Amino acid sequence: MSCLGNVLWFIFGGFLNSIGWLLTGVLWCISIIGIPIGIQCFKMARLQLAPFGKEIITTNDSIGNFILNILWLIFGGFVLCIGNIISGILLCITIVGIPFAIQSFKMAKLSLMPFGKEIR
Repeated sequence: MSCLGNVLWFIFGGFLNSIGWLLTGVLWCISIIGIPIGIQCFKMARLQLAPFGKEIITTNDSIGNFILNILWLIFGGFVLCIGNIISGILLCITIVGIPFAIQSFKMAKLSLMPFGKEIR
C-alpha cells in the first residue's frame, strides 16, 4: 500500500515540493559552512518524494541542533513550510486527497525543525 501511496504522492505534489528542498540544499552547499544543512535538505528532499512507509525519529536534542534549527527557520524553513501547507490545503479539496494532505502537513511541521531527526 505504501508503494501505491508514494506513486500517487509523487504525482500530486511530492515532486514539486522536493524540488524546493533540492534547490535550498544546493544554495546551502555553496558555502563550506552550509554543507551540513545542505545534506539535511537532500535527505528531506528524498523523504518528500516518497514519505509513505517511513517514520521520523528524534535522535538527539542538543544545543547544536537547536541553533541549526533556528538558522534553518530564518533562512529557508519557513518558505518550505508554507509550500507544504498550501499543498495540504489544495489536497483537502477531495476526500481521496485527505491522506495526502495529512502527510503534507506532517512535512510542513518537519520543514520547520528538521535537525535532530532521523528517517527510518
